[in-house]
Amino acid sequence: MKTTVLASALFVAALGVAPFASAQQSTIHLTGSNQPPPQNIAYPYGTLKIDVDATDIGHRIFNVHETIPVKPGSSIYLLYPAWIPGDHEPSGPIDKFAGLIIKANGKTIPWKRDKYNVYAFHVDVPQGADSLDVQFQFLSAQNHSEGPIIMTPEMLDLSWNTVSLYPAGYDANRIQTVPSVTLPAGWKFGSALEVASQNGNTVTFKPIDYMNLVDSPIYAGKYFKRLDLTSKNSPPVHMDIVADQPKDLAVSDDALKALKNIVVQMDRLYGTFHFNHYDFLFSLSDKMSGKGLEHHRSSEDGTGPDFFTDWNLDTPHDLLTHEFNHSWDGKFRRPADLSTPNFNVPMGDSLLWVYEGQTQFWGNVIAVRAGLENKDTGLALLARVAATYDMDRPGFRTWRNVQDTTNDPVIAQRAPLPYRNYQGSEDYYSAGQLIWLAVDGKMRQLSHNKHDLDDFARAFFGVDPGAWTIDTYDFQDVVDGLNKIVPYDWASFLRERLDGHGDLADGLKLEGWKLVYKSEESKAAKAVMASFSKRYPKFAGGADFTYSAGFSASAKGDLRNVRWDGPAFKAGLAPGMTIVAVNGTDFSPDAMKQAIKDAQGNNQPIKLLVKDFNEYKTLDVDYHGGLKYPDLERIQGTPDYLSQLYAPKK
Repeated sequence: MKTTVLASALFVAALGVAPFASAQQSTIHLTGSNQPPPQNIAYPYGTLKIDVDATDIGHRIFNVHETIPVKPGSSIYLLYPAWIPGDHEPSGPIDKFAGLIIKANGKTIPWKRDKYNVYAFHVDVPQGADSLDVQFQFLSAQNHSEGPIIMTPEMLDLSWNTVSLYPAGYDANRIQTVPSVTLPAGWKFGSALEVASQNGNTVTFKPIDYMNLVDSPIYAGKYFKRLDLTSKNSPPVHMDIVADQPKDLAVSDDALKALKNIVVQMDRLYGTFHFNHYDFLFSLSDKMSGKGLEHHRSSEDGTGPDFFTDWNLDTPHDLLTHEFNHSWDGKFRRPADLSTPNFNVPMGDSLLWVYEGQTQFWGNVIAVRAGLENKDTGLALLARVAATYDMDRPGFRTWRNVQDTTNDPVIAQRAPLPYRNYQGSEDYYSAGQLIWLAVDGKMRQLSHNKHDLDDFARAFFGVDPGAWTIDTYDFQDVVDGLNKIVPYDWASFLRERLDGHGDLADGLKLEGWKLVYKSEESKAAKAVMASFSKRYPKFAGGADFTYSAGFSASAKGDLRNVRWDGPAFKAGLAPGMTIVAVNGTDFSPDAMKQAIKDAQGNNQPIKLLVKDFNEYKTLDVDYHGGLKYPDLERIQGTPDYLSQLYAPKK
């Protein structure tokens, strides 16, 4: 994922926070350029040499020097990558690209940015010059308002798309490169790249095509630890950890066992691996931004510093399983419209409900199967997602559908939205998760539990053992793959859920469970909320009344989410307001809970004093249904397929 989002993404969105993402937020224009289209021919002039100096951690600057072989006297375009795989959008951070100087035969030559495509630079190569010396800087974010923090005094995240230009007119996998990086003294690193040599702090990697170079980032840091997660059947799998402090690198035996089980359970799901080695690049930091971005032979994963030191199975731990799953679903088997010849050809996102939706499904399930989290936590997350589409996504019952949300990476680029619950935002993740839950339940029902989604996953994504090329698919391929396991009208089944406005959580019933609302949060739900509050400190002590009064707020009463057309919305509340008092007393989450309890069964409204900019007003919330928190219950007398789904595979 994209940059990707965790299984709790809709839980996050319900509280008014943009989904977890690595993508930059920028508006760009890619049409009208005269640049030549990419061709599937080898770049004929030689190998690009890309040298990155990553030692200026104080200024958070990456200094770049490239040598690009060219045809003397030619006219060329150099491209800065725009469409970044995993982000599903034109998120290349061109706004942080600076200081471009191009020389030929030792003399500076002019360049001109394309009028309509800010990612393209036109250069006339002088006669007699067979290479260009290119220098520039990548000025990484100094604070979170400028984008993700990728360089701190203790660690860095080097993405090659941010520190390189490449020649237009050729498929990226037909352009050969020799990359190198100079790191701060004493730092260690992890990457899917293979080392050719090391001289002091400068590491030179083996030649690799540009497509796979961009797919092979580096995590480096002062405090570093490498874990071996290789299973009996797998190629080498490692976790390369960088941390703010040495103490954060302490990994318990239980945690290590669960991490190793990820590889074991993925093997039992798919039956094969599509990489020759794999590295989880894992940052534990309060300084560097969290991340979740998939690659074919690695993933960029970032969370808080206490991931290991506060290890417990009540906390959602599906980031690693989500991103690892993408090696099969998204990187090896890839939607045809997402497989582009280079990084400046627009991608199509129409099948993100498979790419991200099924990965969301397996990320949640494998986290439980591997023992990263307990079953109750997995069910609590699933209950939250089901409740979102039962109550907190009214737009999906009226004007929006799941298929349309596959356009969201380009429409919104994960920017904050005023009414996310009504507008929708990348719902192909969690709505997709529910669609695949329904597919699993339907397959079990039709086959009398002889077949399930595991069988489809193995047959569709587990083909061609050892291959780490790209195998594309389209909608019909998905339908045909399902029909090979269990014959049915899968095209209609899927399109009804993708294009319609019906119940997206109907798969629960097929699995033998139902969504209910209770007046008290379950232990697992409280643990999930506590984990969320730790990750987003500004929400610590806050309260979620999304499924009752129809809003969520911080501990100080700052409204983050107001459910469209819910009781609070009808009373006049809106995101951005602050609740000052409840029924004449100071606001607190406990005071609000008590007010909701007191209003149950009578006709007296809950009176809220709110601040809207510099104005104060009292609003009456006409709600009398009591506290409501989503939970799951068994449907008695039906098979419990959901428990079978979450059970570890032997």
